[in-house]
Amino acid sequence: MFLKGKTALITGSTSGIGAGYAKALAAEGASVMVNGFGDAEEIESLRQELEALSGAKAAYSDADMTKPEEIRQMCSDCAEQLGTVDILINNAGIQFVAPVDEFPEDKWNAIMDIIMNSAFHATKAVVPGMKDKGWGRIINTGSMHSKVASPFKSAYNAAKHGLDGFGKTVALEVATHGITVNTISPGYTWTPLVEGQIPNTMEVRGLTREQVINDVLLAPQPTKEFVQIEQIAALAIFLCKDEARSITGSNISIDGGWTAQ
Repeated sequence: MFLKGKTALITGSTSGIGAGYAKALAAEGASVMVNGFGDAEEIESLRQELEALSGAKAAYSDADMTKPEEIRQMCSDCAEQLGTVDILINNAGIQFVAPVDEFPEDKWNAIMDIIMNSAFHATKAVVPGMKDKGWGRIINTGSMHSKVASPFKSAYNAAKHGLDGFGKTVALEVATHGITVNTISPGYTWTPLVEGQIPNTMEVRGLTREQVINDVLLAPQPTKEFVQIEQIAALAIFLCKDEARSITGSNISIDGGWTAQ
């Protein structure tokens, strides 16, 4: 348990990839604050599972990632309840699919707020504490869409590309403070977010569910397999290790070969 005594804060972590990060970090002894929306009983069950895994305290924040003041309060609450944030994973995200000339402005703004702007506000809030300790790990969940584009996802592509650029900039700024900043960019991973966009894609492209999965989602992944949440979480764990201290400002693909093409 090499993370015993460390505190991790993960946005968008009540399900999917975020919950996978939380469980992996807890299994290494970290105190974890999860964040997001969902069924109250399921969230409490997750919180208790994290405490059982870590032997340390776990907490939950329902902070809305579109509201900067709530993000700042979440970071403050985490420090007060669990300890100064050592590991921040900016993972919150939503998706919407539409042609650019039909893209609803409220959806554009929500995607930018939840993916891009929330990462800025959370990072700004926790970096001073990391500098004081001389150690920190910031991990942004990117996407293969932080490197290559797909049609009908203008907001998501723009936000993920921006998140990568933001991470690289912060990595340079904190490089002498023992803090690393990296982006993990998964290919299609079977999560509620991916499952939820299937009906939207079916409608936009006029396809069946099976066609969306095989001809859209998995078509560009040479392995023809969904990336597994546990694989992504394992990469995050490695980035927290001392052996990874020289990996910073990187955008690491875990996409079944998608961006190798």
